[in-house]
Amino acid sequence: MLASLFQNISPIDQTIKASHILVILPQLEKLPKKYDIPGEETLGKLLLRREMALTDLCDTPVSANLANGELCTWVMLNTSKSTFDLQTCIRKAIKLLLIENPAEIHIAVYGTMHQRKIFSELAVYATWVNGAALPVRKNKPVRKSVTNIFLYGYKDAENFTLQRAMAEGNLLARGLTVLPANELTPKTYRQQIKKLAENEGWEYQEFDLATLRELGAGAFVAVAQGSNPEDAAIVHLQHNCSKKNTSSKSIAIVGKGICFDTGGHNLKPAGSMQGMHEDMNGSAVALGILLAATRAEIPVKIDCWLAIAQNHISPQAYKQNDIISALSGLSIEIVHTDAEGRMVLADTLTLATKLKPDLIIDFATLTGSMKTALGSRYSGIFSNRDDLTQKAISAGKKSGERVCAFPMDIDYEESLESNIADIKQCELGGDFDHILAACFLRKFVNDTPWLHMDLSASSHKNGLGAVDSEITGFGVSWAIEFLSHID
Repeated sequence: MLASLFQNISPIDQTIKASHILVILPQLEKLPKKYDIPGEETLGKLLLRREMALTDLCDTPVSANLANGELCTWVMLNTSKSTFDLQTCIRKAIKLLLIENPAEIHIAVYGTMHQRKIFSELAVYATWVNGAALPVRKNKPVRKSVTNIFLYGYKDAENFTLQRAMAEGNLLARGLTVLPANELTPKTYRQQIKKLAENEGWEYQEFDLATLRELGAGAFVAVAQGSNPEDAAIVHLQHNCSKKNTSSKSIAIVGKGICFDTGGHNLKPAGSMQGMHEDMNGSAVALGILLAATRAEIPVKIDCWLAIAQNHISPQAYKQNDIISALSGLSIEIVHTDAEGRMVLADTLTLATKLKPDLIIDFATLTGSMKTALGSRYSGIFSNRDDLTQKAISAGKKSGERVCAFPMDIDYEESLESNIADIKQCELGGDFDHILAACFLRKFVNDTPWLHMDLSASSHKNGLGAVDSEITGFGVSWAIEFLSHID
C-alpha cells in the first residue's frame, strides 16, 4: 500500500512529536548555530565515538536514539554529485529508519532554499517509493507500510505531485513484477489491467488470440500457442491528458509481458529459469509509466501496448526451424525458442505503428547478453534517431536511472540473414544478442522514431539508486523525465 497521508509543513517545528526522524543537511564542515537540528548533541557524541568527521555523513548516514526514544538519522547531501549518487545516499539514510517499520516518518531539511528544494524532492520520492511494502505471501509479513510522511523546512506549491506520481508508478511496476507466476497469469494480469484502466479513465482494448490469428499476427501467436489455456493477448490502453495545454505529441509505449518464460522447446536450465516470473517486467514498467504520467498530468497523448503471454513447452509450442509469418508480412526463421520476447514485441510494435505515433518506446527484459555487457546498474538503449539517443542519456542522468547507448549499425543485420525466410529471429550464439535483438525489432517500426530499452537493471541486489528492493522498477522515472521534456 502507498503512504496514505503526506503533510508539507514549511517551518521546522522542534516541538513535533515524532518516533522516526530524518535530518537532511547540506555538506558542511561544522553546523551553523542557526540550524538547531534535532539530536545535535547526540550526533556530535556519535561522530566522536566513531571517529568520523561531520562531512563523512555525505557518504555514510548515521542513526541513534534520542533522549525521548526517537530514532533519528542524519545525512548530508553534496548537490555537486550526480542524481544517482544523491538518491543512493538518501536511500541508505531512510533504510536506517524503515528497518523498524515505522507508521510515520518526519523529514527535516536544511540549507539554502535551492538546497532544501532538492533535498525535499529526493526525500519525498525515496520515502514514498520505499515506505510501501511490496506484496508477499507470508502468514506474518515482515514489512509494514508507512502511512504518514511529514516534511519540515520546505513547502512545495505542487505538493510534490511529480515525485509522488513517479513513486506510485514505480510501486505499480514493482508490485506486479514480484507476483508469482501462478497468481499473475495472462488472464489475471489482463483482469488487473482492465480494472486499473476503469479506475484511471483509460480506454481499454484487447486483441485476443482468435483476433490475432485473424489479423495474421503469427509472431505473437507462435509464442502464445504453446500455453493452455490460450489466454494471451495484446492489450492497448489510451490516455489523453486533461490539461488544456496538452501537447499534440503522440507517444506509443510498448512492454514485453511474458508472465513466465520456460524457454519453450529450448528449455532453460533450473538456474536460468529461476525468476522468470519477472519476464513481464517490461509491461509492468510500461503500465507504471502510464500511471505516473496520468497522475502527474504529463501533457502528451499516450498509447500503451502490452504483449501479454507465456512461453511454455507443449506439443503446440513453436519449434526451431519453423517459419513464421509476422503481422507486418515478414517471414521469420525460428532459431531459438527462448528468443520469444522479440517475437511478441514484433507484432505489438507493428500494431503500434499503425496509429502513426510520433515516437515509440519499448521496454523489455529482452536479453541475457545485455546484463553480461552492462551488469545490472545500467540499462541499455538503442534508437534509430541520434537525437533521441542523446535525450535518453540525458534523461538517465537527471532521473538517476542511468542508460548506456549501444550501436545498431546496418552491417550487424548480416547475422540475421536467412536463406529460407525474410529474416532470422536470432543467432544460436548469443555473444551480442542484445544488438541483434534490437536490429530485429527495428524491422517492425518502419521509419517511426523509436527507442528500445533492454532492462538489464530491472533487478539489482540490495537496491539501486532511490529504490531499496531487488526489483527496481527501472524505467518509470526515466520515462517521466524524458516525456516531461519532449519537444
